[in-house]
Amino acid sequence: MSILGSRNLLICCCLLLCLPLGCVAALNIGATVGSDVTLPCTYDVQYYGTLSFCWGRGDIPNSGCANEVIQSDGTSVISRLSERYLLMGDIHVGDLSLTIRQVQEDDSGSYGCRVAVPGWFNDHKHQMILTVVPTYPKPLRVQIGEVRERAITVYWTPAFDGGSPITSFRIDLKNEMAPWDAAVTTSDIKPELTEATLVDLHPAQAYNLRVFAINKVGMSEASNVLTIPTKEAAPDGPPLDMQMEALTPHSIKVSWKPPRPDLRNGVLRSYSISYREYDPVSRQFKRWQHQDMMATREQESLTLTNLRPSTMYGVLVQARTNAGVGPSATEPLCYTLDEAHTTSSTEAIQTTSTAATKRQHSTTASTAVHTTSTAGTMGTPAATVWGQSTTGFALAPPEPPVVQLWEVRNYMVELFWYAGFDGGSPITGYDMEYKALNASWDSIKMVLDFSPSQTTAMIMDIFPSTYNIRMFARNSLGRSDASNVLTVTIGETGHRDTGATASTLPPYTQTTEFVKVSAIVVPLILLVLIAAIVTTWQLWRVKHNSGTFTPWLTNVRLRFRGSESLQEL
Repeated sequence: MSILGSRNLLICCCLLLCLPLGCVAALNIGATVGSDVTLPCTYDVQYYGTLSFCWGRGDIPNSGCANEVIQSDGTSVISRLSERYLLMGDIHVGDLSLTIRQVQEDDSGSYGCRVAVPGWFNDHKHQMILTVVPTYPKPLRVQIGEVRERAITVYWTPAFDGGSPITSFRIDLKNEMAPWDAAVTTSDIKPELTEATLVDLHPAQAYNLRVFAINKVGMSEASNVLTIPTKEAAPDGPPLDMQMEALTPHSIKVSWKPPRPDLRNGVLRSYSISYREYDPVSRQFKRWQHQDMMATREQESLTLTNLRPSTMYGVLVQARTNAGVGPSATEPLCYTLDEAHTTSSTEAIQTTSTAATKRQHSTTASTAVHTTSTAGTMGTPAATVWGQSTTGFALAPPEPPVVQLWEVRNYMVELFWYAGFDGGSPITGYDMEYKALNASWDSIKMVLDFSPSQTTAMIMDIFPSTYNIRMFARNSLGRSDASNVLTVTIGETGHRDTGATASTLPPYTQTTEFVKVSAIVVPLILLVLIAAIVTTWQLWRVKHNSGTFTPWLTNVRLRFRGSESLQEL
C-alpha cells in the first residue's frame, strides 16, 4: 500500500507542475517546400465569447507567445511578422488556424497557439510541430527559339526547384505521329542552362518536344509539349530510275522518278534538266544548257529537241524544293540517231539497243565552241545547221566534270570522269571530295587532288558505310562548281550503289594507257637495236684487223688474241 501511494503522489505532483508551465501534447504536421500549410487552432466562441490570441514559434511560455508571428484581439489582426502568415479561417466563429504561404525548409519547427481565457491557468494552448521537406521541381514552360532545316533551338524559364537545387534537365523528342515511348531522350543537360539546340534532325519533319527538370528528390512533370516543323531543305537524294531514249537524230527523251520520299526534304516543286554536247574532236564537253519543268507526278519525262545528229550528250536531272536543288541523277551518255537511220515514221530507240544508240566516255579537254541555228519556211520542217562559232567569250573557271561509277568491290571504289568545258583556259587539275551520307559538305570530308591528265581514280580501304562523292575542275581562273554527286554504299558483305550505275572502263582510257606504255617501250627497243648494231660493227672491225676472234674470260677481263687488253668490265 505504501508503494502504491507513493506512485500516485508522484503523478499528482507532475500534474500540478504542468498546470502552471502549460504542458500540452504536440501535433505533428508535414508539408512540402513551396506549398501552403495550415496549422489548426480553435475554441468555443459561444461559450467564451470573443477572446484575444497569438501564434508563436517554439514552446508556449507561461504567458504570451514566444517568437510571435501573429497576434489578434479576436476581431482583427493587431500585428504579424510577415505577409506569409495569414488567418484564413473565420475568427468570429472561433477558427484561429494559422496559414503559412509557400513554406520553406527553414519554416520547420515547433509552433504554438495561445487563446487568452480569463482567469488563472485558464488559457487554451495548442502545440504542433511542422516538418517541411523538399519535393519534385515544378514543370517548366518551354518556348520555341530558332528553327532550321536540321536543328531546333528551345529555351525555358527556370521554375520552382521544389526546395532542392536542380541537378539536370531532360528533353524528349519524337516524330509527331510516334508515341512518346519511341522518343529520343537527351539527359544530363547542365542545370545552369536555359536553352538547348537539337541537331541532326530531318528537314520538313514535324517533331514533338517536352522538357523535364530533375533534383535530388526526383523528376518534375512534363513541360508543355511543343510541335515544331523543321524547315525544308534541298533534296538529299537524286531522282531515281533515270533513263534516256534516242527518238530521232535531233531528240532524246529523258525519263525519271522522284527521289526517295525520306530524301526529298520537303515538297518537290520542279526539276532542273541540264544537258551538253560532247565534241569528239576536242574530246571535251561544251557548255551546259538548262531546262526546268514542274514536278507533277511519280513518273516524269522530258524530250530534248534541236540536238545534233550522231552526237553524244550528257544529261543531269535534279529535283528542287523551295529551299534549293538536290544532287543529280546521271545516266551513261547517249547518242542521237544518225541521219541515215531516220524513216517516214518516228521510231523510238532505247538506250540499251546497240544498233541505234551509242555510249562513249571521254577523258581529255580542249576549247571548241559550237552554236546552233535553225532555218525553215512556213509548212517546211526547219533544218538544223551546225557550224564552228567565231564569237569570242570571256575566260572563266571551268565547268564541272561528269563523274561516273566504274566498280565497287572489297571496300574499294573505282570511278572515272569526263572533263567539262575548260572556260577558255586549260584545266590544271581536279579535286575530289567524299563524305558520309548524313554529314555536311562543310563538315569533315576527304579531299583528293588529281593532275589534269588523270580521268580515273580508286579509293581504297573505305569503312563500310554510305558515301557521297563529287569532283571539281580547276584552271588558272578558279575552280568549277561541284559535279554531280555519286551516292555509293559499301557494306560488310557485298556492296550496293544507290546513286550511280557501274560502267565498264571507257575504250579511250584503255587506248590512252596503251599509248603511255608504248611511249616508254618503243624508245627502249630502239636503243637496244642501235647498241646491237654498233657492237656488231665494232666486232667486225676487230676481226678484220687482228685475224682470229676468240674471246675468253680471265680474272673478269675480256681479251682478244693479237690485241691489247680491254678495260675491266
